[in-house]
Amino acid sequence: MSDATRLLRDHGVQVTAQRLAVLRAVAAHPHGTADELAETVRSEIGAISRQAVYDALGMLAAKGIIRRIQPAGSPARYEDRVGDNHHHLICRACGKTVDVDCAVGDTPCLKAADDSGYRIDEAEVIYWGTCPDCLAAASDPAGDSRPVRRAAKT
Repeated sequence: MSDATRLLRDHGVQVTAQRLAVLRAVAAHPHGTADELAETVRSEIGAISRQAVYDALGMLAAKGIIRRIQPAGSPARYEDRVGDNHHHLICRACGKTVDVDCAVGDTPCLKAADDSGYRIDEAEVIYWGTCPDCLAAASDPAGDSRPVRRAAKT
């Protein structure tokens, strides 16, 4: 039995070829959008509807098998790094997204000034900046130095 099969079964999820392909796509392309992941799944197993991929991603995220993040102004992205409350760094110019370990090391990483009576168990932090590739391109005298929002890289 593969690790992915065991993971699905451990979470009470029926194992299907489509769900296994979606899991493999998320592992191969962390921070991928549903459309990007659907393209990867199609290249692996052939025909699968976009809705089937969306459904699988939603169910896998609801079960805690994958993590869904949705940065402001961006489509939802998915990753298989779960359970450690890590954060993300996103390039404003190209959209490249990378993981950033927790700032403090303990969940929830940040202590709210006023918890309003909530028991906080997670903090979601997104750092925004410019990646090294875009910084290098911006300093190239032959290139245009203005950051341009492009399709996100993962």
